[in-house]
Amino acid sequence: MKAKTADKIATVVIVTFALLIVAVLAGLLGYILFRGVSHISWDFLTSVPQKIRAGGGIGPQLFNSLFLLVLTLIITVPLGLGAGIYMAEYARPGRITDFIRLIVEVLSSFPSIVVGLFGLLLIVNIFGLGFSLVSGALALTVFNLPLMVRITEQAFRSVPTQQKEAGFALGLSKWKIVTTVLFPVALPAIITGTILSAGRVFGEAAALMFTAGMSSPRLDFTNWNPLSSNSPLNPFRPAETLAVHIWKINSEGLAPDATQIAAGASAVLVIMVLLFNLAARFFGRFIYRKLTASRRMN
Repeated sequence: MKAKTADKIATVVIVTFALLIVAVLAGLLGYILFRGVSHISWDFLTSVPQKIRAGGGIGPQLFNSLFLLVLTLIITVPLGLGAGIYMAEYARPGRITDFIRLIVEVLSSFPSIVVGLFGLLLIVNIFGLGFSLVSGALALTVFNLPLMVRITEQAFRSVPTQQKEAGFALGLSKWKIVTTVLFPVALPAIITGTILSAGRVFGEAAALMFTAGMSSPRLDFTNWNPLSSNSPLNPFRPAETLAVHIWKINSEGLAPDATQIAAGASAVLVIMVLLFNLAARFFGRFIYRKLTASRRMN
């Protein structure tokens, strides 16, 4: 077979598979949005769910998902950045470093149900945190942290070595080079890693059923005391997230409009993930331009 013919066949096969993947993804998103967008309203987004009667909403579950996202990022981002920078810039090659990377890879491949059971045993029972937002955030950190570490390490390693050498030539310290030379260049990839890890918070259900719980107390959004049991800012209260709520409605929902509620909640979940990804990418580019003093060429 001639080289040109083989190249054309390979190109057609690759393009076909790419279009197939895009079509499947577009069809899945379109199906979810088509079924659920018509059920979304302000009342649906802010009202409490109903167990038996029709007309329930997803207000507390939506707030719980956002609050859990914030708690998880507060834990994951500093730890992931620190560990990734250490692995990329400070860790010496050797058996210990290779063993750490192996542990990271193993943790990233753990099924979420295993992480949930681990969180139930250790965080909920042994540590005594119970079913709470903090327990859910710690459980999500277990399999979000390896991804964050790996993305950060790869982002720093992708920076050209000439920039690091230029910093050393100017007499800059190691930490100064990391913070002012390498970090601005690696920031877009780090933002992408943060987006990927944050997306799991919105879509995760199995691990949160065993750690954050499958019910929420009636919240008083006028009570901003984080120590109050019915305050929305209390991180030690049980919290049913949006993904868990969708599973619960589909499996044991008794409301006459349970199907419509599940469809609307699924559409909200997809829209939230898309909006968060778009906003985070825009914010990452904005920060990159500020830190590197780069300007868009006309």
